[in-house]
Amino acid sequence: MKKLLITAAALAVTAGSAMAQDVVRMGTEGAYPPWNFINDAGEVDGFERELGDELCARAELTCEWVTNDWDSIIPNLVSGNYDTIIAGMSITDERDEVIDFTQEYTPPDPSAYLALSEDMDVEGGVVAAQTNTIQAAFVAEQGWTLVEFPTPEETIAAVRNGEADAVLADKSYLAAAAAENDDLYLLEREEMIGGGVGMGLRESDPELREKFDAAIQSMKDDGSLNELITKWEVASTF
Repeated sequence: MKKLLITAAALAVTAGSAMAQDVVRMGTEGAYPPWNFINDAGEVDGFERELGDELCARAELTCEWVTNDWDSIIPNLVSGNYDTIIAGMSITDERDEVIDFTQEYTPPDPSAYLALSEDMDVEGGVVAAQTNTIQAAFVAEQGWTLVEFPTPEETIAAVRNGEADAVLADKSYLAAAAAENDDLYLLEREEMIGGGVGMGLRESDPELREKFDAAIQSMKDDGSLNELITKWEVASTF
């Protein structure tokens, strides 16, 4: 999943325990279908909305949904704007230094390229990626030409308007865009640059993490998690 590059600023503020509150606030981006998006009714929708609601029910928690821009999603968890992150966030060592994670609720999702031509040479072109993701870091590490944008939609727009030759993002996100647009093509080349996706929580909330861990495990055990993954086509099943 998208990999947020954590800066020292994320360490500057801490918050209290979510378990002392009546409502657990579920933080998501709301801009990354099919993982999470805002539907026509103005509500959070998608795989993670359905998953999160079920996890809250199994954990016997009252939950509400909060949206936050991707580039500040970890700092605002730490500062107490919400109590969890459920936003297609891969578990990484770097993030784990700042926040805690539940066990993964999807296996790793490959990153793919979307372009206007099936024979586009990504190594010799300009590649767009969302700011503060490991896809962006991957392109930079290869020494290729990188352009970054704040939102996923802007990366695809950059390909359309000629600012970039291709975009690198989660395959599940780009596959939907390719299916809806005859002039956009998923390239055969893929990159495995991420780990499994989990819920992020403050390090001061071990009890909440344990509740969600148990709920995720129960969904794995009864097969309902794989059913959701298949329904929304976000990753391979367990």
